[in-house]
Amino acid sequence: MHRGRMKGVRTGGSTLVFGDFGLKAEQPGWLTSRQIESARRAITGHVRRGGQIWIRVFPDRPVSARPAETRMGGGKGAVDHWVAPVRRGRMLFEMADVPENLAREALRLASHKLPMPTRIVARNQDI
Repeated sequence: MHRGRMKGVRTGGSTLVFGDFGLKAEQPGWLTSRQIESARRAITGHVRRGGQIWIRVFPDRPVSARPAETRMGGGKGAVDHWVAPVRRGRMLFEMADVPENLAREALRLASHKLPMPTRIVARNQDI
């Protein structure tokens, strides 16, 4: 696939729909399937399988790569990994049924696994 452009602010998928707390992207970028899984494990590990977690992004764009030290030519490389293109304002994760301090700490740990700056938002107030 072509890389595409990620200019502008996301309007769809930018609000809390399922949970009480969420992690919102502040800048555009690509999230790989490994980064999404790593953030999910950070959240579930901190809340010790409590509450509910929703992943609002899905890696559906293939990224191809050529093998290392390969000569030019021979066509396009095979699919190397999958990414989810994320625009600014996109809700990445949502949580519910956990105390506020536990949810904020879990989302903070998950944000360290992601390649873009994020913001923690709550249903009752937007921080």
